[in-house]
Amino acid sequence: MFLKPIKALLLAAVLLVPAFTAWLARELSTPVGKESAAVFFDVEKGRSARGVVEGLRQRGLVRSALPLRLACRLFYPEERFKAGEYQFSPPLKPKDVLFQVFKGRIHLQPFTIPEGLTGRDIAEVLRPGDAEASAAFERAFLDIGLIANWDPRAKDLEGYLFPDTYHLPRQAPMAELVAAMIAEFREVFDEGRRLRAAELGMSIRDVVTLASLIEEETALPEERPLVSSVFHNRLRIGMKLDCDPTVIYALKLENKYAGRLLLRDLKFPSPYNTYVHPGLPPGPISNPGKTSIDAALNPAPEKYLYFVLQGDGSHRFSRTLGEHLNAVRNYRGLKKKLNLIY
Repeated sequence: MFLKPIKALLLAAVLLVPAFTAWLARELSTPVGKESAAVFFDVEKGRSARGVVEGLRQRGLVRSALPLRLACRLFYPEERFKAGEYQFSPPLKPKDVLFQVFKGRIHLQPFTIPEGLTGRDIAEVLRPGDAEASAAFERAFLDIGLIANWDPRAKDLEGYLFPDTYHLPRQAPMAELVAAMIAEFREVFDEGRRLRAAELGMSIRDVVTLASLIEEETALPEERPLVSSVFHNRLRIGMKLDCDPTVIYALKLENKYAGRLLLRDLKFPSPYNTYVHPGLPPGPISNPGKTSIDAALNPAPEKYLYFVLQGDGSHRFSRTLGEHLNAVRNYRGLKKKLNLIY
């Protein structure tokens, strides 16, 4: 009695299952859309699979929602979408769209922070002209809890925002980026560097402060150990550092820097002014890179006490005041010649 219906069902299954499989494979493998600019699609936290699939359809990233809903049930029954922003470049195969979202391959944008910027500079580089983002960065910049166990004297995060390229979502909170930069600084300033600082009798803050001076004094990596030797030698004998960038930093803090350093500025009353106060300034004047940090920890074994800029951007290093004054006269003479030529 029941044999015929069972046979009919089996026959239907034999015919329908391959047909269904072929249809689903075709729907998931047929590219959708024409070649166009990248499309960004946001998956909110807690959004259902049905809602995500429908959103993809509305954005034109898939032709129909039904095949994707079926694929979700068949291939990803226990998985959830990862919240975040995704970037798609049509034309796309629906199965690739689904795979990307289920695997959580969210779009990350590179943020490159050059060496030697101050906290203020970094805020402008990240979101130029965005007052809200700048305010958010300023709040994160003052979160000294991120570095307090390494630098109890820190009043902000100047010096510890490690320059590098970071990959984060386009609209990542400023606090997230700042935390990533601090984490990278901690990674770079490893145990070996901390032990070396202790050998020199320097705190982490001392090293980073000195590294920031070195960073600002020369753009040539090969000169940084030499600049470091000058500063270490001066510190050892109690000689003022006379570092121009510290004066510039002091003027900028008061919004008094006019774009060039004048002779009268060397007397500017600030604890950061190393023409007035001996020793290191109270804290870093920029955020130095690894080369400058290593130079601060490993000064060249030289007895230099002076250096002056030369015409090609490099510096002339001297051991005595007489040598230094000759180098200064040569540089001034070169400047006059260049002025006559140009």
